[in-house]
Amino acid sequence: MQQSTSAVPSADLPLRIATMADAPAIAELMALAIPALLGPYLTPAQIAASHRVMGLDTQLIADGTYFVVHDGAALVGCGGWSRRATVYGGNHTGGRDARLLDPATEPARIRAMYTHPDHARRGIGRRVLAAGEAAARAEGFARVRLAATVGGEKLYARFGYLPGQAFEDGGVPLLPMEKVLV
Repeated sequence: MQQSTSAVPSADLPLRIATMADAPAIAELMALAIPALLGPYLTPAQIAASHRVMGLDTQLIADGTYFVVHDGAALVGCGGWSRRATVYGGNHTGGRDARLLDPATEPARIRAMYTHPDHARRGIGRRVLAAGEAAARAEGFARVRLAATVGGEKLYARFGYLPGQAFEDGGVPLLPMEKVLV
């Protein structure tokens, strides 16, 4: 993955819907971001488990609900939303559920948010989150739900997500959070 040191404000970086051609770069970004951004919060064993629990879900790309942000040629952020029941995880993660959600009674999902470590805390996650929420709202969803890592909890709380009961998957601590879309 090409590294970028651009000083371009995140609001000026292009955000677009991901295509299957983006999948290798997305997977590479995820593999880089997990240890770099979760390392301060998790043990080495939990980092290793995170790679088993998290990852690329190509259903999001196929559904056209996954976004990418580039700085020049470098992928610096990705994430999206889903109208399907799966809350988190990649193609390899157990417990996936491709059932379509009912916007009248169920929350959409915010999924697979990752930022390149060199671009963390520059507003990229906020932009991707806002795009996912807006797209879910446009499809009639009144609420969104996600499973936050310890590294993402503060971001989601700042944007109105309320926590549920924490749980672990494979030793990885996760926090379900939900927000009413206005």
